[in-house]
Amino acid sequence: MTSPDWVPDAVFYQIFPDRFANGDLSNDPPNVQPWGSPPTVHGFQGGDLKGVIDRFDYLLDLGVNALYFTPLFQATSSHRYNTTDFYRIDPKLGTEAGLQALLDLAHRNGVHVILDGVFNHCGRGFFAFNDLLENEAHSPYRDWFHVLRFPLDAYGPGESRNYLAWWNFKSLPKFNTGNPAVRGYLLGVARHWVRQGLDGWRLDVPNEINDDSFWAEFRETVKSANPNAYLVGEIWEADPRWVSPGHFDGLMNYPLREALLGLIATARLDLRGFSKEIDRLFEIYTQEQMRSHYVPLGSHDTERVRRLCSGDLRKVRLMLFFQFCFPGAPAIYYGDEIGLEGGKDPDSRRAFPWDEASWDLETRQLVRRLAGLRREITPLRRGDFDALPVPHSQGVYAFARRHGDEAAVVAINPFGGTRSTRVPVESLGWLDGSEVIDVLTGKRRGVEEAAVRLRLAPYSGALLRLAR
Repeated sequence: MTSPDWVPDAVFYQIFPDRFANGDLSNDPPNVQPWGSPPTVHGFQGGDLKGVIDRFDYLLDLGVNALYFTPLFQATSSHRYNTTDFYRIDPKLGTEAGLQALLDLAHRNGVHVILDGVFNHCGRGFFAFNDLLENEAHSPYRDWFHVLRFPLDAYGPGESRNYLAWWNFKSLPKFNTGNPAVRGYLLGVARHWVRQGLDGWRLDVPNEINDDSFWAEFRETVKSANPNAYLVGEIWEADPRWVSPGHFDGLMNYPLREALLGLIATARLDLRGFSKEIDRLFEIYTQEQMRSHYVPLGSHDTERVRRLCSGDLRKVRLMLFFQFCFPGAPAIYYGDEIGLEGGKDPDSRRAFPWDEASWDLETRQLVRRLAGLRREITPLRRGDFDALPVPHSQGVYAFARRHGDEAAVVAINPFGGTRSTRVPVESLGWLDGSEVIDVLTGKRRGVEEAAVRLRLAPYSGALLRLAR
C-alpha cells in the first residue's frame, strides 16, 4: 500500500474556521461575539472561508503547502462536529462557491486541502434523526441509528440513555454504519467532496466505526474519485492496523507528540525513556508509513503547546525543530506559530490575533525557516530515520535522515543546562577531515575520530550537513 506522493513534502496548517479570520461580515450570526472574545462552547466569532482567502498570502509566506480544516458543513455549533447537512457548507462560513474559490486558489499555489470527515455521528438536526424524533417507531430512518427504546429523549438534561451517541452526548447521535442506506449516504458524501476538488479527508474517531469493511469501502470510494487523495485517521495510540490495506494512508502521530511533551515540556521522560518510545514507533510502522503520518504538536482537542510548556518558548521552539526534522508531515495548529495561548477546549480555540504587536515573531520566523529547510533538504522530507548512538549520559538525542547519498544529522539538548557531546557519523560516510555545517547557525565543524563535537545551549538543537 502506498500513500499519496505529496504527503511527505507537506507542511500542514490546521484551521478552526470560526477563529482564523473574518472576511465577510455579512454572514456573521446576529449574536456574533467580538473577535478575540474568550471562546465559549456556544459562541461564534465570525471566521469564514473568505477570511482564509484574504489571509492566504500569510499562509504562503509561512511556508505552508497543505491545509486541514475542522468541519465546514452546516451545523449548530462553532466546532461543527454535530453536522446537520453533509452536502452544504455552513452559511456562517460561506457557500460551496466560496469553498471552490478557496480550493482553486490553493491549487494554483501548490497547496493541498483536506477536510474533517465526521462519519461516526451527526447532529440532532440531521434530516434522518429529525424524522426519527418526529415519528419514532414509525420513522423510515429508525435503523439509521442505534435506538435502544422509545420514547426518545434528545433534549433533556443528562446523558443519552435511549439511543447511542458519541460519548453519550445527546447532541451527537451515532450512525448505524451497518445499514446499507447509511453506508451509501456517507460514501456518497466522501465521493462528492473529493470530486469537487478536495485533496483528502482527516477521519474523526474512526476507531468508533470499528468495521474494516466500512473503511475498505470508504478507501476504495475515495481513491476511485482521486487516487492521490490523502486519508489520515485520528488514532491516538500507535496501532499498525489502521495503516494496513483497506484503511488509511497515515495517522495523526499523537504518540510522537506525547513523547516530545514528556521529554521537553514536562520531564516525564528521560532520554532513555524517550528513545524507547521513538524506537517503538519504528518497530510498529515502516519508514514509509512514518513519512505518511500527520505530525501535530497541537490541535483543537489539546491544550496549546505554549501552555503545556509553561510559557517557556525555548521548549516550544525545540519541539517545533524536532517536529520539522522528524519523518512525517509537520502540522501547525493555527496560532501556535505566533505563540497563541490557550488551555483545554474551548480555550484552545481562541481567535487569531491579527495585530502583529501581539505576535511571538521569533517563533514565527523559526517556522518559516524550518519550512524552507524542509524544501531545501530532501532527507528531511523523504529520508529514512536512523537513531545515532549518543550515550544518554551526555544529555543529547541525535538522529540522521538519509536519502540516497545525502544525509542530515539532527541533535537536540532537551535540558536546562548546556551539554557537550560527540555525535558519531561514520555510518553516514562522513569521513575524518571532512567539514560539516550547522545550517541553523552557519557554524562549521570538522569530523574527527568518526564524530562531530557539539556544544548545545539549553533547549536548543543543531542540524548538520556536509559542507559543500
